Amino acid sequence: MNQIELLAWSLTELAAHLRTGQISSREATRAVLDALDGPGRDLGAVARLDPERALAAADEADRSRLRGKELGPLHGVPLAHKDMFYRAGQLAELGAAMMRGHRPDVTATVLARLDAAGAIDVGRLNMVEFALGITGHNDHTGHPRNPWDRRRITGGSTSGGAAAVAARLIPGTLGSDTGGSIRYPAACCGLVGLKPTYGRVSRFGCMPLSHSLDHVGPLVRTSEDAALLLQVIAGYDPEDPTTGRRPVPTYLAGLRRGVTGLRLAVPEGGLDDALDAEVVVAVERSLASLADSGMRICRVAVPAFGPLNALRRLIMLVECAALHRERVETARGRYNPQTLSRMEPGFPVSGVDYARALGARAPMLRRFCAEVFADADILALPTCAVGTPGIADADTGGDARFTAIANRLGTLVGPFNFLGLPALSVPAGLDSAGMPLGLQLVARPFGEAILLRVARALEDAGGALGPPPTARD
Repeated sequence: MNQIELLAWSLTELAAHLRTGQISSREATRAVLDALDGPGRDLGAVARLDPERALAAADEADRSRLRGKELGPLHGVPLAHKDMFYRAGQLAELGAAMMRGHRPDVTATVLARLDAAGAIDVGRLNMVEFALGITGHNDHTGHPRNPWDRRRITGGSTSGGAAAVAARLIPGTLGSDTGGSIRYPAACCGLVGLKPTYGRVSRFGCMPLSHSLDHVGPLVRTSEDAALLLQVIAGYDPEDPTTGRRPVPTYLAGLRRGVTGLRLAVPEGGLDDALDAEVVVAVERSLASLADSGMRICRVAVPAFGPLNALRRLIMLVECAALHRERVETARGRYNPQTLSRMEPGFPVSGVDYARALGARAPMLRRFCAEVFADADILALPTCAVGTPGIADADTGGDARFTAIANRLGTLVGPFNFLGLPALSVPAGLDSAGMPLGLQLVARPFGEAILLRVARALEDAGGALGPPPTARD
């Protein structure tokens, strides 16, 4: 099997080829390890690999299949994940120099569920230090490079994961999203990124950034891949009391139901920043495709995003500052400047303001759903108001400009962390520079299935981008 052909398969395709015996798990795992160890390191995507452990697991997966024992829907599929998902006794360095040698004593629930589904864990991918940053910059580990243009950011904080999936080095990965850290990299790199409803997926054993806002979800190439990964990781976890007991739908089964008659709302107002002209064109093109597929498009007034973003930032900064206060006091010089510039405003915030921000969440969610989803099933808007900036353009050394840039890039994704609503970014074509743009789809709580249906309709209408130029050679 040609390695390039193997790596070009989507997650779902790879799982199917493994299931039929067209390739072995050892072949797939060896191909992924070689790709990550070569082009992956060149892109700055890799934190560390564990080839011995991964190949041993792959061999066991192959032996199990020969014995007629199927381990699950990801039997023998090699995956790598952001360096913040804990596996007991294994390194988890969180993109931070001060965490080198850190070995947690617990395993993340999402990794345990992937294990139970038969997946092979091959290693960890680079990330923004402590996941605090939307651009992908990291002075300690190096800035991952966007496979569509190595001079541009991948988005963050799931930066290495976005680069690796887009470059066809791995078929999929898990990321975290506290203010857009799955969806924004998906938009920058031409991928599908899903932030599930708050409480749909366990965060146990995942590095916390802001416990009121953190979400875990898939970053993949297709809606079908997202449905497959979400099916595996979603559901109640007694180790995470924020997870709900609502049954998990069969997401894959609903993908092909089509979108005829579904109602899609487009904001008339509430977007705080003017959109780049090319972003507007891309969104309108995607909306036209969905209308041709049978969706009913309407314009709705949405609550202003400014207050939602302000409340999200306040909560995130306070919760992050509380987690890092002791480290900042004793090891301030070991942080990236960009990390400190985002974290330090949280220290002087009063407890009263923090409590008021938390208390505003439920009523603002009720109001948003009542106003937006009264006559609509889905809300559609850009993932980002602007195109993907260059690495150098967004690297200000952590001064006030960096915070302004980060806030601008996250202004359309952050509100849905505060509200806890499910939100998905799907490719919306390329801009004149050849860089991907993203369309963001948002639904009511636990509406992931309908988001995936709409994303699939866009793909069926020709919205999938294919690999970046660097992955076609």
